[in-house]
Amino acid sequence: MKSFTLQFIAISLAAAFSSTAMATESIKASVNGMVCAFCAQGIEKRLSNMPATKAVFVDLKKKIVAVEAREGQTLDGEAIRHEIREAGYDVTRLETVPQSVADIRAQTKAAK
Repeated sequence: MKSFTLQFIAISLAAAFSSTAMATESIKASVNGMVCAFCAQGIEKRLSNMPATKAVFVDLKKKIVAVEAREGQTLDGEAIRHEIREAGYDVTRLETVPQSVADIRAQTKAAK
């Protein structure tokens, strides 16, 4: 009985960690042309209005924009690129990263 309980706990923990690790995914973009808080606010507002968006982070100094998807939703990188371009900025790089926006924000602030 004891080994069954330990196996159940081990399987439960493994399932919890694997689903958590897979659930958080963000799109991170390098953006040229952002120079002020108004720039950041405009981009953040446009991206926040997208249906799949859970959170947005804009770092002017590092010229980074990160967008996190709502649970069960998928972000469209080309739609994000389009929204940033429509706001008047140039996307030089776009990548999907296995991090939340909160993790990217903390990592960026720690590097300052």
